[in-house]
Amino acid sequence: MAVVACLAGGGVVVRLAAVFTLAWTHSVQRTEWRETWRATPAGLELVEVRVEGSGAGMEPPDGAELRDGFYVAHPRLPAQPEVLLRRSGATADWRVCVAGSCRPVGALLPEAADPVRLATCD
Repeated sequence: MAVVACLAGGGVVVRLAAVFTLAWTHSVQRTEWRETWRATPAGLELVEVRVEGSGAGMEPPDGAELRDGFYVAHPRLPAQPEVLLRRSGATADWRVCVAGSCRPVGALLPEAADPVRLATCD
């Protein structure tokens, strides 16, 4: 059986896919940040980062190249056992994109779920 990622929070677990994109809009700069992740037996691997601009803690990663309005980079990080997302309610919700279709986390998990955990699942 293939390894896939799961999103968990508020007592609910949602299976995503082996490859997904996590996206959000910076609360001050109003620029978008996208991270593409791959679920592997070792954990979640960060495949690509796309940043729509810079400023207020949203600096493009080292080695990023400007493509189609986004700084694109391919960070070399070890696989992560999990990624925790915090949801304050003061900013727009995280978005999870699978196969080109994006939905806010609140459409998948209870609105009050915080923190939200991304990890590989069985």
